[in-house]
Amino acid sequence: MEMKKQSVPLPLLVMGCGGVGRQLLHHIVSCRSLHAKQGLQLRVVGVCDSQSLVLTADVFTMELSDTSLMEICQKKSSGSPLTALNDFGECQIFRNSEATRKIVEIAALLGRSTGLVLIDCSASSDTIRVLNGVVDLGCCIVLANKKPLTSGIEDYEKLVSHLRHIRYESTVGAGLPVITSLNRIIASGDPIHRIVGSLSGTLGYVMSELEDGKPFSQVVRGAKGLGYTEPDPRDDLGGMDVARKALILARLLGWRINLDSIKVDSLYPDAMAPDTMSVEDFLNNGLPSLDNGIEERVKVASSNGNVLRYVCMIEGSRCEVGLKELPKDSPLGRLRGSDNVLEIYSRCYQELPLVIQGAGAGNDTTAAGVLADIVDLQDLFH
Repeated sequence: MEMKKQSVPLPLLVMGCGGVGRQLLHHIVSCRSLHAKQGLQLRVVGVCDSQSLVLTADVFTMELSDTSLMEICQKKSSGSPLTALNDFGECQIFRNSEATRKIVEIAALLGRSTGLVLIDCSASSDTIRVLNGVVDLGCCIVLANKKPLTSGIEDYEKLVSHLRHIRYESTVGAGLPVITSLNRIIASGDPIHRIVGSLSGTLGYVMSELEDGKPFSQVVRGAKGLGYTEPDPRDDLGGMDVARKALILARLLGWRINLDSIKVDSLYPDAMAPDTMSVEDFLNNGLPSLDNGIEERVKVASSNGNVLRYVCMIEGSRCEVGLKELPKDSPLGRLRGSDNVLEIYSRCYQELPLVIQGAGAGNDTTAAGVLADIVDLQDLFH
């Protein structure tokens, strides 16, 4: 006779109601029957945005209903703050600094009894203080937000001081198993000596389109039209998002470095920075002036039998982000479109690298990675 699995309740508190946070709540609701078969119950006790926290009346015994979670998603999708929720059943709403204090209070209460998973789906640096405040309270932390892991080295080391209690797969490759793969290689004692990766779907798309002879400005405008870039494409072209991912990987390898230690090759000059040139002026005048220089670099790479890729490179004592010439027949050289690709070289993967490739961005994929990280923590709650 098959024994029914005993349900393992995981209390969750979600910080951030943007695209990833809302998609995560949708995933949690849609996976109820799957998780029930696995003997798992995800109990959302609170959700917060940058201004307020919605909390169930009794965090020990109650949870936000699926109807409430979907109402939260609907309100946030329409641009309303959580404070706009009316008649929200047996829930409490806390605002601003009161919300922050309440999160730490709940973490202290649940961390020492039932446990709590604190999930950061924001894109804010403001969560660092809260996260570091709950690290020693027995809570688990799941991150989609890169900024806590790329803050100062002291904050970082505090955050990862309880390694079994933190998961952050989605900070580098959305749902791709990048962090998991590196952790397994490191745990096996296999020394990693080189990592090279295209970790921006936007820049991966731009680079592969340039191979077809299209002008840089045309490709970037096209990527913006397809929704691949941020509203200001310089947020992608500057390379800082890739630099943060590179820093997370380098620190995982044990490097005690900060973001300013990474050499970042921006695809536009300082004279075209957002504080000196408007988005419209950049798109209409700045971008076209970069076409010839980029075209020349593409031609030089091609004459060498290579292609240009915007990559992070971690090797020896170097951690760099920028344009590199790579062999056409390498995994990165064959990359087309917006996929992420990572090549990992170690003693065991010396000649042929371990290659991880797939969709590395998007709210759906990222939220799925976050959910997988949450489920991965369930053994700590027995």
